[in-house]
Amino acid sequence: MNIFVYDSFLNQKKYDRLLARIETRITDLGLNGKISRLSPTRNVSETINNELRRGAKTIIAVGNNKTVNQIINSLAGSQIPLGIVPIGEDNNDIAKSLGIESIETACDILSARLLVKLDLGLANQTYFLSNVSINNQGTVIDMNKNYTIEATEKGLIYIFNLAGGQIKLSPNIKLAPDDGLLELVINTYGNKKIFIRQGHQSIFKIKKITIHNLKNQLILDGSIPLAAPAEITVVKKHLNVIVGKNRNF
Repeated sequence: MNIFVYDSFLNQKKYDRLLARIETRITDLGLNGKISRLSPTRNVSETINNELRRGAKTIIAVGNNKTVNQIINSLAGSQIPLGIVPIGEDNNDIAKSLGIESIETACDILSARLLVKLDLGLANQTYFLSNVSINNQGTVIDMNKNYTIEATEKGLIYIFNLAGGQIKLSPNIKLAPDDGLLELVINTYGNKKIFIRQGHQSIFKIKKITIHNLKNQLILDGSIPLAAPAEITVVKKHLNVIVGKNRNF
């Protein structure tokens, strides 16, 4: 059975017509299933686990990056695939990276059911699919306890699993979310320093690092805050995802 998990922000009346369009389209495609509506007081993990116990065959996140992140933290390691129907232009770069550009294409992609098994990043006990970001200033990166990096210039540090539109990467950098590696990108603005190259970027392939920052939190998948220190690792091919042919990897 397909389980369509509607994020709580979709409970607003202004989304009624849009959701009706989605429901008509999935019915036309024979993708009927159950709609599960989240609320601020409803535990996402408990909701997903209950649906899995009832025999769910596909979990479909209807919402944005935050919706996806909450669901992957219940689906990680499962064989049950994740589908995505993105709502709104903001905070939906995960769907775009997977080749899911609109509601219409999302429904067609669900019907085609092209599956890939992707890596997940893990920050302490929380998974992420796309990236982690944090302000440069005050951040110390422990590179497997061999050495540390501290960026003093203004900018943002990213740890990428899946490339998005957050920053423009050097053309020779190709991110593969199934290679068992993450990309650490130090993006700085200001005077050139030792760690600034490739157009004010330093890029490292990593499997494990620890991020320290006393003042700033990490942001997972553009949505979920996490306090430092945080150990960041990669779990290889840990999530089945339904993707489009126009994905960026």
